Amino acid sequence: MALRPLIAICGTTGVGKSKLAIEIAQHIAKQEAWEGAEIINADAMQVYAGMDVITNKVTESEMQGIKHHLMGFRQPGEQYVVGQWVQDAMKIISDIHCANKIPIIVGGTSYWIQHLLFPNRLSNEEITDKKEPAAAVMSEELARSLESLPPELQDLFDSFPEQPPIASVDPAQSLSLHRLLSALDERVGARWHWKDTRKVHRSLCIIRETGRKASEMISNQSESTVGLFFFLNNPQWNTGDYRYRALCLWLYAKPAMLHPRLNSRVDAMIARGLLDEVRALQYIANSGRQTVTKESSADYTVGIYQSIGKLALCCLVITEVMSLSGYREFYGYISSPDPSDDAFNLAVENMKISTRQYAKRQVSWIRNKLLPMIKAANATEATVFPYLLDASDVENGWSSNVQGSAMEITDGFLRGKIDRDPLSLSDVARDMLTVEEKATDPLSVLSARHKIICEICTANKNEPVMIEEGREWEVHRRTRAHRNYFRRVEAKSQGYRYGKKIEDIDTTESQPS
Repeated sequence: MALRPLIAICGTTGVGKSKLAIEIAQHIAKQEAWEGAEIINADAMQVYAGMDVITNKVTESEMQGIKHHLMGFRQPGEQYVVGQWVQDAMKIISDIHCANKIPIIVGGTSYWIQHLLFPNRLSNEEITDKKEPAAAVMSEELARSLESLPPELQDLFDSFPEQPPIASVDPAQSLSLHRLLSALDERVGARWHWKDTRKVHRSLCIIRETGRKASEMISNQSESTVGLFFFLNNPQWNTGDYRYRALCLWLYAKPAMLHPRLNSRVDAMIARGLLDEVRALQYIANSGRQTVTKESSADYTVGIYQSIGKLALCCLVITEVMSLSGYREFYGYISSPDPSDDAFNLAVENMKISTRQYAKRQVSWIRNKLLPMIKAANATEATVFPYLLDASDVENGWSSNVQGSAMEITDGFLRGKIDRDPLSLSDVARDMLTVEEKATDPLSVLSARHKIICEICTANKNEPVMIEEGREWEVHRRTRAHRNYFRRVEAKSQGYRYGKKIEDIDTTESQPS
């Protein structure tokens, strides 16, 4: 059976993804071959109701009558993981196809789009938020590892915490969990940084729930719960390496031109009521309530608070801090009994910095994760067609560089004939779409992301400095801090301290602080 068409629009925050999706939907509606198009949200925060400013939801008027799905339909406090979104999106996509319409996926969470396009990549926890009781027989390999655990790690395994600790709040517990994982599954333990407590905790949960090491399952993915769980429950959806014939439009803006727009966007968010939403989030976080109404309650460590935590919530209430929402930046300002203008201006500047950093990470994910996956999947048969549209100059170049090119490419895609070479659209497209070969099978990825401890820079053994091997390590070893630490260690090993022979140092000489 031929794969049904789908359009996916990805890119950083502030490049006009929603605008383009609506324009394409309107364009398709004018074609006789199709009844129109509908849009499916692929933003991890926009699935939650409320907080429209922080989450940058498209407004009702901006939707131009185009139907939007999976937006604002979950209550804050409800956990919603990628696998749930994939299942929900696939059902909606099927309905859209049955209506002879084109589904358009749009959002900044490229991780979700990637798992929609390519099956067999999700773990149990990413597939459902329900905890299934462990029923598997323990593997012999895991049993041997458990028997060799030292008493303190055995106790930790037996009294395993339900929630991951926060590394900045409880580094000792965080490091202990990482040591437990490394003792049970060395390959997976070397994959995660000890501060990445959610991933460490998840890997240990897999061990406890399945009776097998994650590396055992990854090495034989066809027999593992990684991905297979989803398709055992939904066998009609298992179509191999592809689900859809997909056009992937990546809206990209050069940093020098994007950053001023992001700064202006932050200013606009503040004018639209960002601080009111931050105060509401603070109330919810402090009270543990699901909404700002006094009748309801929920766990604020999941749902939108977890998602926003990945985009910059205060580490005291959220387990991951990754970038953008504005909560962290304004938390100190709104919490102060006497907030000053200087504190406000600092919070604004910090939020702008976080937003720019988040955009950089979004680009990195697309180039380092999504594009290599597309390239690997297309090795046998091209079914996913990636195009980069230069959205650097939205004032003067939107019609020609973005809208015009997108309509031309979309028309060819829907006719089943792709003529344009993706690298020919622009110099930016050629540069950004040209990526080095990367491993995409889970076992190779696991081995490629091996982390080691830098003994030179680790001043506190209970909080080791952990660096990924390869390029990250080479960058680290050239940093000024590492070189300084190295010289001190080398001098000390040769009997020198602070440039003097140890035996020549006056014991009354003051020591540096």
